[in-house]
Amino acid sequence: MAYRTIDADLVLQTLERLRLRIKERFPNAGLGNVCAELAVLATDTKSHVTKLAKPMIWIRVGVALVLAAGAGFAGYGIHTIGYQSGATEMLSLVSALESAVNLLLVVGAGVFSLTSLEARLKRHTAMEALHELRSIIHVIDLHQLTKDPVMFGAKLTKASPDRKLSPFELVRYLNYCSEMLSLSGKLAALYAQDFNDPDVIEAASDIEQLATNLSQKVWQKITIVQTSGKAMSALENLI
Repeated sequence: MAYRTIDADLVLQTLERLRLRIKERFPNAGLGNVCAELAVLATDTKSHVTKLAKPMIWIRVGVALVLAAGAGFAGYGIHTIGYQSGATEMLSLVSALESAVNLLLVVGAGVFSLTSLEARLKRHTAMEALHELRSIIHVIDLHQLTKDPVMFGAKLTKASPDRKLSPFELVRYLNYCSEMLSLSGKLAALYAQDFNDPDVIEAASDIEQLATNLSQKVWQKITIVQTSGKAMSALENLI
């Protein structure tokens, strides 16, 4: 099973290593701070996933108490019916049976409400955390938005963003963004891995798809830089 599931601890270690790599390569870039925030979310994710996998004891105790109370009242009702059946009219028997049916309905509704409450509370926790992951994915995308490889050698205007990165540095920067997007998708997958809730699984799948789509955009830029570099090298060799 160790190679069939995502290990939250390994994701955390990978993120911490990535944060150090970004800090060493680009000490003044805001991307390192975003990676640090992603590492914090990863820690929260590990905590949330651990809690989601465990039953809520107080709810389970509540279900047991409701069932015990229902069984007790039902037993008392049956005892009363048996005691009075020989001395009372049929109308009393029908009334007692009607009360027993109503009791069963109330107990069933209470049990259903408590059991669904656990799922609702866990779903709320997971959906809030997934919303935070979706937000930081968009933040990562914003950091690579102005890193346009086709602008190398182009004339800059006053409103042009700073383009101080060399082709090599740009590839590293974009690659770091791609890694962060991929790890964000893995964090989302952790919520669907151990918590079998349709809404959570769908939301996690949407976030994974979002991260994948944005990562593909980043890799298109990386390909352009690498292709341009090869073309320049070939031209220099010809000259």
